[in-house]
Amino acid sequence: MSVQPETFKSLLKAAAEQVIASAPELTSLDQAIGDGDHGTNMKRGFEAVLGKLDAISAQPLDEAFKTIGKTLVMTVGGASGPLYGSFFLAAGEALSHDKHLPDDLADVFGSAVNAVSARGRSQAGEKTMLDVLVPVLETLRTAAGQPDLIARVRTTAAEAVERTAPMQATKGRASFLGARSVGHVDPGARSSCVLVQAICAGLEGRQ
Repeated sequence: MSVQPETFKSLLKAAAEQVIASAPELTSLDQAIGDGDHGTNMKRGFEAVLGKLDAISAQPLDEAFKTIGKTLVMTVGGASGPLYGSFFLAAGEALSHDKHLPDDLADVFGSAVNAVSARGRSQAGEKTMLDVLVPVLETLRTAAGQPDLIARVRTTAAEAVERTAPMQATKGRASFLGARSVGHVDPGARSSCVLVQAICAGLEGRQ
């Protein structure tokens, strides 16, 4: 079993469009504890992905993920470009080595999360995108094969992003604020949640 090109194209389009639509919210969150450019940067990157949608979806899945990663690295900028780029590049690399979607989703997602952790020299609990990605990975592993997996992933992402608010940032620009970073949702965690939930919504629409 493998993801069909038309399914992949539809999910990628939906995810990119949702990130673009969420740009004002992401910018507002980043203005509170960062440079204020996360929404603009993510919008620019996923507009570039949309511009290549036909070409990307025509590629083998591993190469498609790598192209997404390279595109984000080149267009997003800031800290998020390398982090999101690393996520998709690592997923593509995993798919190049006998991994398949959807059967090996947890393994592929795990490789991508590990790449983000290595690139950012960070781990869950430091008020970053990993505070959404790591709980989602845990749900993918523990609820694999369950009929409500997609719903569980959506709930996990939504709850995880809210848990970043009481955290004190120890990575990135937000860490400069120290205790003043407490009380604000992390913008990178929120953009990760947006992506995860957009893909879940697309998958639910195909059930």
